[in-house]
Amino acid sequence: MGEPARRRATYEDLIAAPPHLVAEVIGGELQLSPRPATPHALAATVLGEELGPPFRRGRGGPGGWIFVDEPELHLGGDILVPDLAGWRRERLPVVTTDEPFFSLAPDWVCEVLSPVTAKLDRMRKLPVYAREGVRHAWLVDPVLRTLEVLRLAGGNWLNVGAFADDDRVRAEPFDAIELELGALWADVQLG
Repeated sequence: MGEPARRRATYEDLIAAPPHLVAEVIGGELQLSPRPATPHALAATVLGEELGPPFRRGRGGPGGWIFVDEPELHLGGDILVPDLAGWRRERLPVVTTDEPFFSLAPDWVCEVLSPVTAKLDRMRKLPVYAREGVRHAWLVDPVLRTLEVLRLAGGNWLNVGAFADDDRVRAEPFDAIELELGALWADVQLG
């Protein structure tokens, strides 16, 4: 005799999740992850600070982007929360208050990996982003001090760059500026 069919997770399940956890629904399953640890949160914060002036505001760069920290994305039947996401303004000129989430797939996502979330980010979330046509994904690992740059090509992720430590990089889609990778972990001392 087989196992009984599982009930598909709903938005109500996500809302009912404890507030100290990040709740997502992927493939009909509720995924609960701990809130980001300090190195993780700091890397995401610094990355947003680095990209914001040249790409959101046009200071020292081309502008034309909207960035959101930990947006709730409703993509098909999945609900994902990347660490950072960005939309080109020609696709999302303004953010409205009509919905508390985004149903338009971003142009770029960044997942900051942790030992607890790396497998989920790589194996479950990246395929959803690919299915929904997200053009670029970055995987940042603040413990290994690495950045992997991925581009969607023919429905599959193509690794177009891997960088580490204090590298100075021009990484698509933000290759109009040079990013000092070391800034993402400059204030973190690993034990």
